[in-house]
Amino acid sequence: MENTLPVDLLHWSLAVIPLVLLLVMLVGLKWSGPLSGWVAMGVALLIAIFLFQAPLDNVAVGFGKGLWEAFFILLVVWPALYLYQVTKEAGAFNAIREGIQEHTQNYLFLILAFGWVFASFLQGIAGFGAPIAVVAPLLVGLGVKPIIAVVIPLIGHAWANMFGTLAVGWIATTNVVHIENATSTILYTTILLWIPNFIAGIMICYLFAKWKGVKEGFIAVVVISTIHGGGQVLLGLVNPTLSNFIPATVALGVLFLLARMNTYKEKTKLQEETDILEETDEEKLDDEKPKMSMHKAFMPYYVLTITSIIALGIPFINNTLEQVDWGPPTPAVETGYGFEVEGEEAYSPIAPLTHPGLYLFIASIFAYFWFKKLGMYKDGARKSIWSGVKDNAIGASLAIAGFLTMTEIMGSSGQTTVVALGIAEVSPPVVYVGLANLIGIVGAFMTSSNTASNVLFAPLHVSVADSMQALSTPHVIASQSVGGAIGNAIAPANVILGTSTAGIKGKDAQVFKYTIVFTLISGILVSAAAILMFFITG
Repeated sequence: MENTLPVDLLHWSLAVIPLVLLLVMLVGLKWSGPLSGWVAMGVALLIAIFLFQAPLDNVAVGFGKGLWEAFFILLVVWPALYLYQVTKEAGAFNAIREGIQEHTQNYLFLILAFGWVFASFLQGIAGFGAPIAVVAPLLVGLGVKPIIAVVIPLIGHAWANMFGTLAVGWIATTNVVHIENATSTILYTTILLWIPNFIAGIMICYLFAKWKGVKEGFIAVVVISTIHGGGQVLLGLVNPTLSNFIPATVALGVLFLLARMNTYKEKTKLQEETDILEETDEEKLDDEKPKMSMHKAFMPYYVLTITSIIALGIPFINNTLEQVDWGPPTPAVETGYGFEVEGEEAYSPIAPLTHPGLYLFIASIFAYFWFKKLGMYKDGARKSIWSGVKDNAIGASLAIAGFLTMTEIMGSSGQTTVVALGIAEVSPPVVYVGLANLIGIVGAFMTSSNTASNVLFAPLHVSVADSMQALSTPHVIASQSVGGAIGNAIAPANVILGTSTAGIKGKDAQVFKYTIVFTLISGILVSAAAILMFFITG
């Protein structure tokens, strides 16, 4: 049956309703994640059946795929919640804070180090939500207010999504589309990714102490961003797989050199002016000195880092472990408009031995027995830990399942394709290059994944480029890819992951208030840069 999707104003407007409604419910009405997700899913379901002629088998396949994608993310959420609770119950965060203060008293530097540099490193090696799940509670432990503690890694890790996790986003993109000029595409993409990287560093400084914070942190931001962004540009042309991981690792090492500078070693007046740190009772802190050293408290995170590097960073080991995977078979379905979704023998297979959730699980189990051996748990600790995990896991699981089932139903019924095609039909080549970035952001907002956003929209971009004589594939794929990276800062599943592991369930709207600003600024600048690049190199 021929594809006759109705790409008109009516159907385009209907197709974007679930996305707009989700944003309004989460940010405007401040509804909970589970309620917002399932209401948006219900609306997408009704639109699919009654307006996009999707039969029941079509939406059932979409619903099933959404649950499977949610399970993939929840394999990170559940062990991350457990790691947070066992670490918190042991008082390890206080020990980490005290230990770090012996090396530097500058909290702006510490926040940049954890929220931007360490988060980028985790994205470079593990990805799939691990930077948010790990760094948000660490920042809370350092004394950062929970809302900002979630915001910072969300914006700090975004730039690293495309070539992070050993370039999984790039590899997935080249698997679904043929890119003749891969070198140019990588070059354009890495140059554009430098923009959200630099913006993230500046915005973290601004969140700390407005423009005074930017002034104090500027040298560190320039140095780290040059290593991150510049390193990725250079290595991308040589080895895309390691183009993010190596600069992120080097930046982690450079932190120790920056920490020796007087500017970032000593406490400054800005710590008295900032409003993102929790007020602490100094006398109470003196009375409750940690019963373990910083390194003992940080031991679970050492285990997480080392096991992740060994299993995911060494190609031979990684390739061997990836041989074990499984995904559910899905049948081919189509709508009354002839929009077809191909069947798959194994849909989005999970490789359990390389999934970051496994290494979070190992670290969390190690943490429990490690702190228990050190005698850090009081009576009733186990009950308290499980209570904390359960209270946050239920809401996070329901919310993420709602978001992802909505996304997959929209995809299987053709709503997502209509949204993208509608934008393409009214855009000349130069405008489309800029709007491809917006499509990438929307894709990541829907799927909570740069990789999924590219897999979803890259084939469409290539088709548009083939039909527009003046439009080149490298330009649109680069713009799309960077949008997919930026969109992770507002991906509902990522936000829920952060608020759950930081112990602020239901505060998603307050997080979005900041991450949307980052997304808008970065998106506008990247679109402008993509258009300029189009004129210069097109």
